[in-house]
Amino acid sequence: MPASTATAPHPHPLAAAARLVMLALIAILTLFATRDVTQLWWIALLAVAGLPSLLAPHHRLIAPLSRVAEVVVLGLAASQVAAVASIGTVDGLGASAVLPYLAVPVTVTALRRRFREGAALLAVTAATLLISGALTQVEGGPQLGQPGYLAVCAQWLILAALGLYAAGTLHRVMVVRGEGKPQPYAEATRLLTQLRTVARQLPGATLDPGGISEHLLEELRTVAQADRGAVLSASGGGRLVVLAQSGVDRVDWETTLDADSAIADAWASQQATTAARSQSRSHRGPDVSALIVPLVAGVRTVGLVVLEADAAHAYPPPVVSRVTALTRPAALRLEAALLFDEVRSLATNEERQRLAREIHDGVAQELVMVGYGIDNAMATVFDDADETAEALRTLRGEVTRVIQELRLSLFELRSEVDRQGGLAAAIAEYARTVGASGGLRVHLSLDESTARLPAATEAELLRIAQEAVTNARKHAGASNLWVTCEVDPPYAQIEVSDDGQGMADQRPDGRYGLAIMAERAERIRGRLEIRPRQPSGTTVAVVVGTSSRRDNVRDSAAPEGE
Repeated sequence: MPASTATAPHPHPLAAAARLVMLALIAILTLFATRDVTQLWWIALLAVAGLPSLLAPHHRLIAPLSRVAEVVVLGLAASQVAAVASIGTVDGLGASAVLPYLAVPVTVTALRRRFREGAALLAVTAATLLISGALTQVEGGPQLGQPGYLAVCAQWLILAALGLYAAGTLHRVMVVRGEGKPQPYAEATRLLTQLRTVARQLPGATLDPGGISEHLLEELRTVAQADRGAVLSASGGGRLVVLAQSGVDRVDWETTLDADSAIADAWASQQATTAARSQSRSHRGPDVSALIVPLVAGVRTVGLVVLEADAAHAYPPPVVSRVTALTRPAALRLEAALLFDEVRSLATNEERQRLAREIHDGVAQELVMVGYGIDNAMATVFDDADETAEALRTLRGEVTRVIQELRLSLFELRSEVDRQGGLAAAIAEYARTVGASGGLRVHLSLDESTARLPAATEAELLRIAQEAVTNARKHAGASNLWVTCEVDPPYAQIEVSDDGQGMADQRPDGRYGLAIMAERAERIRGRLEIRPRQPSGTTVAVVVGTSSRRDNVRDSAAPEGE
């Protein structure tokens, strides 16, 4: 059966249970009031009348007609049971044995917010009770003249009407309150519109954390001596990431907040801290002065500025005051940039998941059904149709290939950098999966420190690596794939090489998605290079930041070892 075939709705278990319980209750009450088993046929008739409404609760015609039939049968049953019942000294009280069932159809209409239908059912019930009472003869005349019958009917009709009115009032109150509150999406739209307006009015029209951090370090250089400096921000897991740094050499800053360091003390105390030793894990030079200033926005620490000078007592109180005067307004700018970056990341991830779901539930399912149809067609070819069968086999192979491509696309859309695994692990997993599907032998060289790059930078580097690996599988005709990942924040380098046929056009604005990779690299202030690999193939490399060990993308071939 096709996956898209609709199935009839099943009765809700709670609705079926409620009807059964109520039918059992009025059956017991009827037996108690009449002591006549034959009167239970009214209960069976009620069950039959309510069955269509139970089986087709959403049908526009069947469900309402079934509820009308229920109240008509209920009115007739109440009159007949009251005529033969003997309860107390007042005639007509036997109607109370079956009238509790009136709560079932009225409650159903209230739950479905069909209050007008509920009022109409009450009117039909009242009319049926009056007509049936007038036509039913008992000792002393028509049953309608019995005080007990009128009292019981009026009691249950009033109770049902009050319940219906209360449900309608509660619904109106909830609607009014809901209209008074700002809806989540409306509020989000308003805030994002304001954010876009403000972002366009900012100096440089930027909300890039890295750019703001670099500008802050340049400003601080004018008021304080600094041979090296950095702006750090939280990344989760008790660690910091380097947003920007200045100085000749790359510095491996202490990024652990639970370490015994001035960085951890400044983050916890939200106070500027000075130290007579470097905040680098490897710097051992004498006469070092360090100044760590927390970037506090409101009551939250959003980052740290670290300045170091190769001189003793380089940061006296006047210098600290000048530095804090510059960092105080910068904290708010950085917080806005980090929040905007997080919102953009969330929107990107949600869009990726949405596309993955649409492809899986749409095109992929349709292609699977096409494949089944081809299989059926091949099974029915009997009359010397070799050529037709061969064409169908070819088409079946093509469909299989397209389905495989779609599955790889879904895997790419859902892949992201795990905060525990890291960038190198994400790239390695993708390369192994794609290599296995394309018959490529994958060689990995991974070198990743415990420090982390900003989340947005890691996401862009992962997408660049994915595009390069996909191009090698689809277009290069390669047998081997070499993937090198070196991450030492704020420096990172990713290389993807293959031994395929190479590319005639190696410009970043050429084919095979190179323009997309170039845009991603520019977005994170990285450098993208595409060059031929000797003796055959292509190397795609991207570098972010600077390294004290290398200033350019490596010119040597990627490592050949696994």
